[in-house]
Amino acid sequence: MLRKFFYLAFLLSGVIYLSSCGGESAKSSATESGTTAEKPAASTEDYDPNRGEGKFDETNVVLGPLDAAMATKGKDIADTKCTSCHKMTDERLVGPGWKGVTERRTPHWIMNFISNPDPMIDKDPELMAQLELCLVRMPNQNLSDDEAREILEYMRQNDGAK
Repeated sequence: MLRKFFYLAFLLSGVIYLSSCGGESAKSSATESGTTAEKPAASTEDYDPNRGEGKFDETNVVLGPLDAAMATKGKDIADTKCTSCHKMTDERLVGPGWKGVTERRTPHWIMNFISNPDPMIDKDPELMAQLELCLVRMPNQNLSDDEAREILEYMRQNDGAK
């Protein structure tokens, strides 16, 4: 008799447990916590391809004559974090070559991209196309604002800025 009681109690607790874990509330909490496999599509409606996605714009990235000291620091950073995937020519390695990038893109777009590439790769049609060619997403190198600015200055130097 005691054995039947334990068996029934175990079965009943299992049913209560399973019924409390299912349903719409479990689906919504899993989605809210980010544990689902599906990733929502990035919205491109408010994306500006001239600015990019990030905190930099024409008000906080102002260029003057080339700063050779910044470019030297930028080269050191690039040698550590960038040149394993990028050449300074227009030749593609893993990622595209850097030659001419400061002529094709705005300074704030470059700084937004190198400091936080993921949102831009998800929204920028040209970056999406580049990803299809390169097959490797640019990793976030966790650059500081100053490091991003120094790399930009190195890119400008590479493109012949004076």
